[in-house]
Amino acid sequence: MKRLLAAFLVVTACLSGPARAEDAAAPFDGDLQRLAEILGTLHYLRGICGSNEGAKWRNQMQALIDAETPSGDRRARMVAGFNRGYNGFQQTYRTCTPAAVVAIRRYVEEGSKIARDLTARYAN
Repeated sequence: MKRLLAAFLVVTACLSGPARAEDAAAPFDGDLQRLAEILGTLHYLRGICGSNEGAKWRNQMQALIDAETPSGDRRARMVAGFNRGYNGFQQTYRTCTPAAVVAIRRYVEEGSKIARDLTARYAN
């Protein structure tokens, strides 16, 4: 969990740069959308599994948006990814189950990998 947060912070720092033209797709947008979906998933699943993290994952999503400063369609796609992750698991899990715990672990691992890959590829 700590590695995901650390990698996430590095990614947000590396990706925040000069503003891009509105709605111009960045080469890493697909990865950012997937990361947003993972953050939405973690926000929901960690909440039902009693993590007592409050809005931690939602705040991480806000930090990603703030760092990337997308506008128009890019911002809408990132927000939609977060909501898709949250809503998709809300429909599947009402309580914390062993499968939910496994899903949390897998999504933390995937999010960490995306963050590491983005950092390695796009960091200056």
